Amino acid sequence: MGDGKVAVGGAVGRLMRDEAGLTTAGMAVALLLSLALVFSGAQVYRVNTAAAEIQEVADAAALAAENPVAEFMVAVRLCDAVALSLSLLGLVTCGAGVVALCVPPCAEVGAKLIDLGTRVLKARNAFAERAAAGLSRLQTALPFLAAANAAAVGAANGRGGPGGAYLAAAVLVSPSGAPIRVGPDDAAQAAGDAVGAGAAEVERAAAAAEEAARAAQEAKARAFERDCGANPSYCLYERAAHLAVLDEASNPLYRSVDAWSFSVPLKRARAYYAARRDQERPASGSTEERARSALRKLFYGFAAEQLAQGYVRETAGSFGAYFPPLPRNADEMRGTALFSRVVFPITGEGDERVMHAWDGCPNAEGARERGSAAQWERGGFAVCGACEFTAASLGNVAAASTSIDNGFEYHYAAIAQAAADYQEARRALDPEVEQAKGLVRDLIDGCAQAARSAADYRIKADPPGSKGAVALVVGTGGMAADGGFASLFVRGGSTLGVRAAVSGATLVADSSPEGRTVITSLLDGFGRDGGAAVGAGRIVLDCWSGLLRAYADGQQALVGAVGSAAGSLPLVGASGLGTWASGALQDAFAAVGLQPVALDALRPVVVNSAHVAAADEGRFAVTYRTVREQALRLSAPTPDLFSSLALELESEALGAVSAAERGIEVARIELPVGGVSVPITLALPPAMADDARDVVGRCFEAVRSLQGALGGAQPWR
Repeated sequence: MGDGKVAVGGAVGRLMRDEAGLTTAGMAVALLLSLALVFSGAQVYRVNTAAAEIQEVADAAALAAENPVAEFMVAVRLCDAVALSLSLLGLVTCGAGVVALCVPPCAEVGAKLIDLGTRVLKARNAFAERAAAGLSRLQTALPFLAAANAAAVGAANGRGGPGGAYLAAAVLVSPSGAPIRVGPDDAAQAAGDAVGAGAAEVERAAAAAEEAARAAQEAKARAFERDCGANPSYCLYERAAHLAVLDEASNPLYRSVDAWSFSVPLKRARAYYAARRDQERPASGSTEERARSALRKLFYGFAAEQLAQGYVRETAGSFGAYFPPLPRNADEMRGTALFSRVVFPITGEGDERVMHAWDGCPNAEGARERGSAAQWERGGFAVCGACEFTAASLGNVAAASTSIDNGFEYHYAAIAQAAADYQEARRALDPEVEQAKGLVRDLIDGCAQAARSAADYRIKADPPGSKGAVALVVGTGGMAADGGFASLFVRGGSTLGVRAAVSGATLVADSSPEGRTVITSLLDGFGRDGGAAVGAGRIVLDCWSGLLRAYADGQQALVGAVGSAAGSLPLVGASGLGTWASGALQDAFAAVGLQPVALDALRPVVVNSAHVAAADEGRFAVTYRTVREQALRLSAPTPDLFSSLALELESEALGAVSAAERGIEVARIELPVGGVSVPITLALPPAMADDARDVVGRCFEAVRSLQGALGGAQPWR
């Protein structure tokens, strides 16, 4: 046997080579084997290429099926943004109306703003309900849109291609979405109702406060004019500078009543009388003039003592002042401590007693006792022949400069009276202001608190396709087995038959700014509507334009819109309530803490179709998982591998086509000002439904033909 083997081996060796190298026959066999391997490899490559091509089409179809879902979520966010902006707009407008009521000249604008605010909240409710209903209708069309998109992608990829026509069908997972609903917003409605109910009381308190404030303002203006406002005409400042030659520190000049206070004239008067007391000198050497000078010095000292008891205590919520009265004549002098002060020297005895004006009187030498002007008036004193002192002499000191406008005391008395008038007006003003502030604070805080709860009044959706989409693509065109390289190694007439592929896609968030840009640009378009609205209507529309950005910018946009609304109101008033209320409104809404919404764009990405099906328990998802598991268990195709899946797909796709044959208006924004009426719609071409029905029908007809192709026949036939 060993020899035989050698003999056989030797024969083969001689056949394949001789001493000169390979034989012709050996070369032929080698070439034949090489060519057979090359063309077989090419056929395998063609099969893989065809399979890869249809898989790529299936991936594209799955992505296209998810696109309508991503666009639907843009519509959801848009409606949600509008609902949020209208919630905030109604509350801010009501708050701005309360602010306007604090200024009586703006009360009519305030009432209009409150009315518009409550109507905006009602419009918000109507819009949210319509949007929820419209979005619910729209999401029923998503399976149709997904199927139509997938079919269009399949048809586009099959035009003129070597693989023939591609028919694609897709189903969303889940195929139906949860109903979209919005609940009642009790907080906003309660805040609007409270503002409406409290408006009249705020207006009354503000009017009373304004009246008292105007009286106080007028009294303060009078006092300012008499103190230094009339300069260079006669006034306290001018008289103090001229008569007492006070320096700037003791005698300041104010140019505005807003920077001036009642403490200024009180301090000026103290400095003036102290200086006049220290500076007092007789104008001549006559006894009469020296007596008058002594009485003036006595009066200035008394005035300085009295003014030391004066005070001015003023805060934002209270005022108290005491300007000690100075006697203006003999009658008023009788009621002062100076009239009873025992300071005048007395000479003589019995009925010959004489009271003198001062110790320096020539006739006062040897005086052993002293008396008062009150004692002199009661009788028993003779008039001094030198100084001629009487009780009236003391009263005439003040009367000389109090009754005419070139006297310091004349202006001081006017200021003291103005201070009393101001204090009386403040007594009436402060309680009204405090009551108005309490009412306003409660109403504004209620609006701001409702703005915090506006986050709960939102439009949210879990639409068909939220978990993904599954696409099935069928290649119906046959491919010749020897196409492109006809030869004896590839049998002519054989074809690559019907092919099919499945793919899945789902949505993922993309942090690029595109999602934010899309929403903000659409919202900005809404904000430009409103025509030529004026007055309260213009304030509302301008405020809405700012609040439309709150969805993306959160608290920053809210604060800006509130500031714009408050700044649009003419808040000039004597009571200052308007300015205070404007600040209270901005402070209240500044504390809302509104957070911006994440506006990452939703983009479809290809994923394993098994992951998509695993995310749902619907009929299609369960069927798909069963079919897939069966396919993985079997080593060869089965006749019903795709048919059961196709039946589910066809039922879902054709049902979706029937549900959305025409365009859908999701909702309409209607504001009670400026004629604003803006639709939010999704328009579908009229012929789209018929075309989609035809494409979907042909697709599933081709899928059903797979049963024959896989029912025992070879893929090459």
